[in-house]
Amino acid sequence: MKYKRLVVGPLQCNCAILSCEKTKEAIVIDPGDEGPRIVSELRAQGLTPKFVLHTHAHFDHVGGSKLLKQTFSVPLCLHKGDEAIYQNLLLQGKMFGVPTEEGAPIDHFLEDGEEVIFGEYKVQVIHTPGHSPGGLSFRVISGEEMLFSGDTLFQQSIGRTDLWGANTEQLLKAVNDRLFVLDDDLPVHPGHGSSTTIGIEKRTNPFFA
Repeated sequence: MKYKRLVVGPLQCNCAILSCEKTKEAIVIDPGDEGPRIVSELRAQGLTPKFVLHTHAHFDHVGGSKLLKQTFSVPLCLHKGDEAIYQNLLLQGKMFGVPTEEGAPIDHFLEDGEEVIFGEYKVQVIHTPGHSPGGLSFRVISGEEMLFSGDTLFQQSIGRTDLWGANTEQLLKAVNDRLFVLDDDLPVHPGHGSSTTIGIEKRTNPFFA
């Protein structure tokens, strides 16, 4: 499996492109902005995106999704708990002073434990609410395992909990109960900033250590 990270938009969202080198099928996680750049990267690699997965519906994680859907007819996927947030992208942009547009319709609502398949690889959906009601993490469970934690868990930090539907206690519980039970050496790729591992965060993250 090939993993490509693109840092996009004014809030520097980590957009991930995961692809099967044999079949050229791919998934895109959190295309937060710079849709043309993401489209160009997919075309440069000769990839066919099979799904667009969103860890949550904040504008800085979904801003490029509409163009991907228009270009590749790829389904957009989100947890049902974030539907209301997704339907208010224009309001989100106004609150943060960032130009936004309405999103394309969501094609599939992801559920906890669901497996998403592309090429020869599988990604498991883990519901990790707290930063938002429908917050998700995505764990690659075949090939080189890794975790995409969105804005739930960062290197030495956690996601903010002063936004729509956020809850600090819920977020801390999600990390402890759903993520910290995973292998210590599992790589973690957050929605912003540098990568880390489960073990490092269990030992040193100030919100848990």
